Amino acid sequence: MAETKREIERKYEATSRTRVPDLTRVPAVAEVVDQGVMELDAVYYDTPDLRLAADAITLRRRTGGSDEGWHLKLPVASGIRDEIRAPLADTLPGELAGLLRSRVRDGEVVPVVRLRSARDVRHLQAADGTLLAELSIDTVHAERLPGGAEAAWTEIEVELADDTEGTDGAGEALLDAIEKRLRKADIRPSSAPSKLSRALKETSTDGDTASGGALAPTGASAPGGAPAPGTAGHAVLAYVREQAEAIVALDPAVRRDLPDAVHQLRVACRRMRSAFKTYRKVLDRDVTDPVGAELKWLAGELGVARDQEVLTERLRGRIDALPRTLRLGPVRGRLRTWSAARARSGRRRVLAALDSARYLALLDTLDELLADPPLRKAAARDARKVLARAVLKDHDRLTARVGRARALDPGRDLDVALHEARKAAKRARYAADAAAPTLGKPARRFAKRVKSVQSLLGEHQDAVVAREALRELADQAHAAGETAFTWGLLHGREEAAAAAAEGELPDAWARASAPEIRAALTR
Repeated sequence: MAETKREIERKYEATSRTRVPDLTRVPAVAEVVDQGVMELDAVYYDTPDLRLAADAITLRRRTGGSDEGWHLKLPVASGIRDEIRAPLADTLPGELAGLLRSRVRDGEVVPVVRLRSARDVRHLQAADGTLLAELSIDTVHAERLPGGAEAAWTEIEVELADDTEGTDGAGEALLDAIEKRLRKADIRPSSAPSKLSRALKETSTDGDTASGGALAPTGASAPGGAPAPGTAGHAVLAYVREQAEAIVALDPAVRRDLPDAVHQLRVACRRMRSAFKTYRKVLDRDVTDPVGAELKWLAGELGVARDQEVLTERLRGRIDALPRTLRLGPVRGRLRTWSAARARSGRRRVLAALDSARYLALLDTLDELLADPPLRKAAARDARKVLARAVLKDHDRLTARVGRARALDPGRDLDVALHEARKAAKRARYAADAAAPTLGKPARRFAKRVKSVQSLLGEHQDAVVAREALRELADQAHAAGETAFTWGLLHGREEAAAAAAEGELPDAWARASAPEIRAALTR
């Protein structure tokens, strides 16, 4: 079973003559305890074209030390990585292979670098003996595989202890204080973010994708006929590429069940699909429509888990807000049981989709589309004009749907019409987001106004969905001989919430449809 450790560290340049200064002069560090020298032997794996290194991901099989085994490191932020560890084995553990699937696809990982290190370890401890950080002086010998160039260097690593990481601001403050002492001793931060990146750079050969540390992205770059900066094609493709990269990057987070990961992956799918529709004069729909259909499928598979998560959170909040005298029967327990079964089903569905051949084919198709984009005539035109026109067209579409909904009386038809208006609002907002790098503040202001309408309509739709769930929960409670009073009470409150959203719509829409908001896009 793999385990995860948050790694927060900083690296520094060193030589065999470098001397670490007295770190007990760092606030909070009372003692530096020598732990001796350990010998580490690690083989790093990647695809033949170094896709993992391109995304600052490292995969290694290491022997020696207290944590020998397979280690997969995924970037979180500068100087911060999540290290997923699996027991030592001859072959890559399946759990780690799954986390790499969006990048490796149906390919394989092969040995690319071997690093043998002599690690001189020192523990930085507080006065009560608590471990604050670990400093190591690593003498590294790198060998490019198979049978390639070699390199050697010395570096210093300072890594926060697990308990220090979770202290608000204390970890970064400690690292800053240690770095200040190291700099006074003329020890400077390393220019390489990891040992692997340095090894690839220092053992590179002519034509190597790792040369100079400039690694190629997973998807191939567009051919020589790529649209020029300032054109509509360049702007739209940049946005589409951003979403494609988000899908690949979020895949392992979804597999690890990290907070909000499913939602963010679903949003990336929706944003790309929306861009294909909005900018169909830039990208040929004969090519993008089938891709959009696959993105819709993936978003749908993700949606089961995400929608259940949102619904459960809403109902739990509604129950918690009730006075105790109005919570009759085992309402919390029934909600928990009802939600857990659906959450498990949704989770299985998500993982099945990500493990499917259909999903991998979609990722390959996205790479192909970006490598050879299906550009139409408008792609070569000025981005400002083309994008502004497309955003306004989506806004016109939203205007029609809002008008249709506002003409209806409360009831099922109105609920459906408002849901359709919500989807149109989302599309108009995404269109403006895609145009924002080109159109600037007017597009961002437009997106903000439309988002307020989208959020209001989202609240309405959430209330509609919650009412359906509450009826189901009430039926289950009644069948079990429990009172359905609380579920009925909550149903009434969701009706009130929907009515309130309907009442707020005219003002929100007036702000989002103001003539000056639209006019600013074309100036």
